[in-house]
Amino acid sequence: MRIAETHIYQYGLPVLNGPYRLGHAEIRNLSTTLVKLVADNGLVGWGETCPIGPTYAESHAAGAVAALREMAPGLSGAEVLPVPLHRRVDGLLHGHTYAKAAIDIAAHDLLGKHLGVSVSDLLGGALTDRVPSYYAIGVGAPDESARIAAEKRAEGYPRLQIKVGGRPVEEDIETIRKVWEAIRGSGTRLSVDGNRTLTTRDALRLSRECPDIPFVLEQPCDTVEDLRKIRPQISHGIYMDESATGLHTVITAAGTGLVDGFGMKVTRIGGLHPMRAFRDLCAARNLPHTCDDAWGGDIVAAACTHIGATVTPELLEGVWIAAPYIDGHYDPEDGIRVEGGHIERPRGPGLGVVPDESLFGAPVASF
Repeated sequence: MRIAETHIYQYGLPVLNGPYRLGHAEIRNLSTTLVKLVADNGLVGWGETCPIGPTYAESHAAGAVAALREMAPGLSGAEVLPVPLHRRVDGLLHGHTYAKAAIDIAAHDLLGKHLGVSVSDLLGGALTDRVPSYYAIGVGAPDESARIAAEKRAEGYPRLQIKVGGRPVEEDIETIRKVWEAIRGSGTRLSVDGNRTLTTRDALRLSRECPDIPFVLEQPCDTVEDLRKIRPQISHGIYMDESATGLHTVITAAGTGLVDGFGMKVTRIGGLHPMRAFRDLCAARNLPHTCDDAWGGDIVAAACTHIGATVTPELLEGVWIAAPYIDGHYDPEDGIRVEGGHIERPRGPGLGVVPDESLFGAPVASF
């Protein structure tokens, strides 16, 4: 089975009850990029990448389209198999893993349909059909964050994340304490995510003033060097997120004991094929991690859920998807949803979702 056609689409995703606040940005709406691969046997596979604005990571929506335009002509005739396809796209363009991930996801969708198996089967086999999710509370007033935390705890989320940064650290500390009071004794796990915005000074203070609260501190500072600086001085576990830009970084961080886990995005690392290797590296080092993406609709949500379903349960910190923050689904019947703090693994061949193509309008490019 080989690729015969490539079509690129862009689609707007408004944020419900926005803006959604991170330490370095306010998100009101996003443009997601979709890839449709048509094989020479007529089967169709879908992929997606949706950078959360231009400042979260080294990616942005216009860059995704430009990179895909660059690679798409060279995809014609490529085998729909993960290893040769990754070698093909790496030979067409250096870097831009977030754009390459959309091709990888579409290829897994195609291959699953061709073989009549789900993407989680292609990735080694699901260990659960009910995948735990987690809810990320945007930067907000302490009392409001605590209210949301109590609400989401009651809904059944096994893990909550608090966004911090971009304001006086005293407000972050107050928010952490009030959220902890709202979930204390419930068994709900807690992550505090700085999204690279804290200085090493504030990261240390935040940890030192909350010694009684068992949270993990996720990507508090901007660089790997910052994490190395605070590591010996901090009492909370440290997770790497934005700095984990590839398997080489993961191998170094895991091998040197720099971090205690990861928040990993499928599109950041280049798709499901490298995500499988990441999963196995973490299993070898007994490191917990998430299987997320920055944002996006049913296609990327299905990809995250499938890989999450294959992770050893005690190492899976959860699968974050954007469904609770956006309105509507590409697939009105089998769209990916969070219910009771968990996500049902999609059934059917490939990703298990069939988008309503009419939503996306005409392709921005076809090859």
